[in-house]
Amino acid sequence: MAGLATAYGSGAATNSIEGIRESDVIFVLGSNTSAQHPLVYARITAAHARGAKLIVADPRITPVAALADKHLRIKTGTNLALVNALMHVILAEGLHNEAFIAERTENFAALQESLAQCTPEWAEGITGIGAEDIRQTARLYATGSSSVIIYCMGVTQHVTGTRTCAALANLTMLCGMVGRPSTGLMPLRGQNNVQGSCDMGALPETLPGYVAAGTALAEQRFAPLWGNFANTKGRKLTEIMAGMVDGSIRAAWVMGENPAQSDPDAASVMEGLGKLDFLVVQDLFLTPTARMAHVVLPAASYLEKQGTFTNTERRVQMVNEVLPPVEGSRADWQILRDAIRALGGQADYTCPEDIFEEIKKVVPSYAGMSYARIAQAQGLCWPCPTPDHPGTPVLHSTSFTRGLGLFTVNTFTLDDMGEQPCADYPYLLITGRESHQYHTGTMTRRSWALDREFPEAFLDVHPDDALALKIKENWMVTIRSRRGSITARVRISKSVQPGTVFLPFHYAESSANVLTGHHYCDPVAGIPALKMTAVAIEEKK
Repeated sequence: MAGLATAYGSGAATNSIEGIRESDVIFVLGSNTSAQHPLVYARITAAHARGAKLIVADPRITPVAALADKHLRIKTGTNLALVNALMHVILAEGLHNEAFIAERTENFAALQESLAQCTPEWAEGITGIGAEDIRQTARLYATGSSSVIIYCMGVTQHVTGTRTCAALANLTMLCGMVGRPSTGLMPLRGQNNVQGSCDMGALPETLPGYVAAGTALAEQRFAPLWGNFANTKGRKLTEIMAGMVDGSIRAAWVMGENPAQSDPDAASVMEGLGKLDFLVVQDLFLTPTARMAHVVLPAASYLEKQGTFTNTERRVQMVNEVLPPVEGSRADWQILRDAIRALGGQADYTCPEDIFEEIKKVVPSYAGMSYARIAQAQGLCWPCPTPDHPGTPVLHSTSFTRGLGLFTVNTFTLDDMGEQPCADYPYLLITGRESHQYHTGTMTRRSWALDREFPEAFLDVHPDDALALKIKENWMVTIRSRRGSITARVRISKSVQPGTVFLPFHYAESSANVLTGHHYCDPVAGIPALKMTAVAIEEKK
C-alpha cells in the first residue's frame, strides 16, 4: 500500500479480477497464483487460452510458471533490480508512452536519470536472468495493448518490498498501462478481507478511510461519532512484538490471528506473549496463541454471521449467516460492541448493518453503498460515493487519486537482499503456502479431506543439493537457522533452484517461523524478509 499510495495516491488494486480475461500480456511476479488465488488463476488461464502472453518471474517452478510463455527464474530478493532493468530497456528503445507521461505524471526526469545504469547486463549479474530475456520481457509488456501486472508476497516480503511496488507503479505509468480496463496493478491480498481491514483503519498510521492519525481531519471526522478517541499513530506488527519483549506493551488483544505460528522468529514471539500481563485471544479454535491467553473469547465463523468482506479488487460483498453460531460463541461485532460498552464507550449497534451505516459516514468511498445495493449487485467496487453511483472497477481512468502520478526513484543495492547464505548456513530458505492448507492451518488442518493431501511439513530440495547432503526422498531432516531448528520430510524436486529450499508455514509441529527472523525488514512498511532465511540442513539423527 505504501508504494502504490505514493505513486497513485491510493494503495489499492487498480483493476478488476474479471478484466484479466481480456488482458493481452499478463506479468506475474512472486505469486503462486494457481495454488493461492485460484479464481484469479482461472482468469489467467482463460486469457492465455485466448492467446494472451504470460510472463512469470519466480525462483520456483510453480504451476503458473510452468504455464508461462516466459518464466524468468529470478534469484530470490532481486525483484527491484529486474523491474528497474525492464524500465531501462523501455526507455532505451523508445517504447514508453510519451503522451501519457506528459499529460498524467510528474518527476519523469528523475526516474530517467536513476535508471541510466540499470542495463539488462547489470541486472543479469544480480537476478540470474539473461539480458536478452529481460529485453524480450520489456518489449512484450510495453507493446501490449492491455498489459496487467499481478504480484503477491514474493514481492512484498522483502527488504525492498515497498520500493519494488513503487517501481511496478513506475512501470505501469511509463507505458500508460493504468487507468484502462485489463491493465494496471493487481496486488493479491494474503487473506480474503485484507483490503476491507485496511479500509477500516487496521493500519498503524491511519483511521478508517485512510485518514492520517494525529491530524485535524481525523478529529473533525471521528470525534462527533466517537467522542474522545486515540488520535495517534500506532505501531507496526514487528514493533508490537518487540514491545512485548521489552515491556513497553503490557497487554494484547489478538483477533483471528495466530502470531505464535505466523510471525517471524517464533521464539521471540512466544517470549513476548509470555511476558504480557494480560492476553486476550478471540478466535474459532484453541490455537497455539490462544493456549497462552488469560482469556479466550470464542468467535463465530464466517458462515455464522452477517457482514461484508472487501476483496482484492475493492469489491464489497455480502456475507450471510447460514448456520447458527456454535453454542457459547458470538460474532466479532457483538464481542467488540460489549467490550466498548464495558470500557465506558458508546456502541449502540443492534446489528452489522448499523455499523455499515456508520462506515458510510466516515469512509467516503463507501458512502453510496447499502446492504440492499450490495446484495442486488453481488458486490460493488469502491469508490462508490453516491447512491446512484455504479461503483468503480477501474481506478485512475482520468486522473490519479493524488492528481498527477508520481514517478519515484527506487535504487537497488546488494545490501537490500537481507540474510544471505554462509559457510554455517549455506542454503536459502523460501517460505510460502501450498494448495490444500491455509495460513497456520487453524481451519484447514481440521478438515480431513484437505489434511490427507498434505498432512505434514515438507522441504523441497533440488536433486543436486540432495546428492551433496547425502539425503533421499522422504527422509526426515533437521533444518537450522540462526534462530532455531525444526524437522521436516524431504521432497526432492527441480521446482527449486540449487542452493534454495522451500518450506510451507502451515504446520505448528514444524513451524517455518521458528527459522525466520525480523532483523531484516522493509524500512517503510516494517514487513520482514520472510523469503530470505539462511539455513543448514542435515539428516535427522
